[in-house]
Amino acid sequence: MKKIGLIIVREYLTKIRKKTFILSTVLFPLLYLALIVGTGYMASKGGRKLNIALIDSSGVFTPDKLGLANISDSSSSIALTTLPADSIKSNFEKLGYDGYIIVPSSASWDKPLPPLSLMTTKTMSMEGSLPVQTKLNDLLRAVKNEKLGIDAEKKTILAQNLVLIPHNVNDLKANSNIASVMGSISAILIYIILLLYGSQVMMGVMEEKTNRIAEVIVSSVKPFQLMIGKILGIGLVCLTQILLWVVFIFVIYNITIASGKVSSMNEVIGGIQQVFTSTNMPLLIFCFVFYLIGGFFFYAALFAAVGSAVNEDMREAQSLSFPLMMPIIFAVATMSVVLKDPSGPIAFWGSIIPFTSPIYMMIRLPFGVPATVPWWQLGLSMVTLVAGFIFTTWFAGKIYRTGILMYGKKPSWKELIKWAFRKN
Repeated sequence: MKKIGLIIVREYLTKIRKKTFILSTVLFPLLYLALIVGTGYMASKGGRKLNIALIDSSGVFTPDKLGLANISDSSSSIALTTLPADSIKSNFEKLGYDGYIIVPSSASWDKPLPPLSLMTTKTMSMEGSLPVQTKLNDLLRAVKNEKLGIDAEKKTILAQNLVLIPHNVNDLKANSNIASVMGSISAILIYIILLLYGSQVMMGVMEEKTNRIAEVIVSSVKPFQLMIGKILGIGLVCLTQILLWVVFIFVIYNITIASGKVSSMNEVIGGIQQVFTSTNMPLLIFCFVFYLIGGFFFYAALFAAVGSAVNEDMREAQSLSFPLMMPIIFAVATMSVVLKDPSGPIAFWGSIIPFTSPIYMMIRLPFGVPATVPWWQLGLSMVTLVAGFIFTTWFAGKIYRTGILMYGKKPSWKELIKWAFRKN
């Protein structure tokens, strides 16, 4: 144990002293801050207000009682003009319009209108023209209400919800939309960390093998002890960086809240607070740490085995490590299936199999325990992940012991499996 402890300390201190660790630790919170400020700035400054001329010879959009001459907000402005159509067509830009819409004289408010075209010289996406379409629909709705004699009181009755289905029938306090966001973010964070730090384990082993440092180290410690020490050391580096990120983001979040930079997020924040009050947050945080560490140990052992089997050829390392990444990529690619049915068979089996359980279980947990994830499923998932880590550590240790001192040969997964089950 003393030798493993020395390896852990050496690995930990070596990694945290690197410039890449310092830069990534500092840059991530700064990017987070830039995302918040930049999104708010682009939302307030982005986009140009459209000024559209509406030529209506049918009288559908110009009812006398409504007195609507212009509909305007921050995104677009629709002006009901009485100028001749030919004059608008040839001079709309000189008149200060970005485009025009012509309503045919045959149109009638009590019949379906033909498709109306927005004529402009500027390239415009569907999202760009959507505010204009929405305003015309609102105006047409107001015209029909006026024609049919529907007053404000009747409109209020029509707008009332007739049927209301709760977001989550198991827990009426929960918000499935926010729970979906929380599950997705947790799963993606674990996905990124598993690939990022798993590859660091592989690269570290490859570097020591290429520089022949491993030959010196294994003369005083067993290869298995060296592998475990590297995994635990890099795991501590991972936890350190995540803890620093959480602290930095918490500080930045409070600063931006105090300065009013994210006041527009009050509704989202309120929704998250609602989930916090209806979800066992200590359990959720514990499970996140457990599946992060368990998933890291599970995959890091296999990445270490791959790193010990290859030499300095990165293409060779990538070809061997790609099968390891496939289950994680598959889990992230099928997130929508689990979000749609977090209690379904795919979600259940994906939460039990150690290759995908860190991703799938963290998607399911925000939906509630034991409503969506029964206690026995959570316990079984944890047990299988621990058992999987023990097996992959044994499996990788057998490969590591042979591969760390083997040079000049390009092994395949078939040969790696032979190394693992070779009798000594």
